[in-house]
Amino acid sequence: MDEDLLTLEELTARVGMSVRNVRFYTSRGLVPPPVRRGRSGFYGRDHLARLELVQELQSHGFTLAAIERYVGGIPDDASPEDIALRRAMLAPWQADLPVTMSRGDLESRAGRPLEETDVDTLGALGIVRPVGPTGPPNHYEVAVSQLSIGLGLLDVGFPLEAARAAAEVYAEHGRAVARELYDVFRTRVWPVYQESGATPETIQDVVERLKPLSINGLVHAYELGMDETKRAGIAERAERSARREPPVPEP
Repeated sequence: MDEDLLTLEELTARVGMSVRNVRFYTSRGLVPPPVRRGRSGFYGRDHLARLELVQELQSHGFTLAAIERYVGGIPDDASPEDIALRRAMLAPWQADLPVTMSRGDLESRAGRPLEETDVDTLGALGIVRPVGPTGPPNHYEVAVSQLSIGLGLLDVGFPLEAARAAAEVYAEHGRAVARELYDVFRTRVWPVYQESGATPETIQDVVERLKPLSINGLVHAYELGMDETKRAGIAERAERSARREPPVPEP
């Protein structure tokens, strides 16, 4: 028997998942059927990688339907290394993980009651978000390090619609950046490590080490872009002002 193949019991011990759940996910097409050796079924690195991906998606609050849509977009012939890279890209990119709070805890931390529009504004700013459907009701995941900034914006009347519009900009361009960065890792980083015989765990470690550098790179690019935009705006206003006709002197 192939040394890489695991029995069902060995697989469940490796991923910390029940036999029932493995069979359920197999029935839903999230992992392929076991490899048959006579009457027995065995599981390989592909099964392990896909189950770990399902666990990662669950940890981010994905519903079963959302997990099925995400996994359905992965080619059937995707390698365990490619799936491991997808999982590494899903993991949080900041060390400051969100803290789960009840509405009361959130208001206590804010030092005052919060209106629904306040919570909506904090949500649009990416500071709070409701926990997933399996979590306790009326609880939120809060980016604590950013909460005081959000509360300060509420104090000066930052408009909810502006927060929502900014969130749409972040989402649109964030998706594009994510796709392009994934392609860079998949086509420029992983092949180099694959040729050297590196494991999927190695590529995950590489991605984790590069995440803070990627974030710094994005922030720097944003700052440069804002500076260029401001300079262009100033130049445009100056040009419009220079084109104006001088006032006609009164007789």
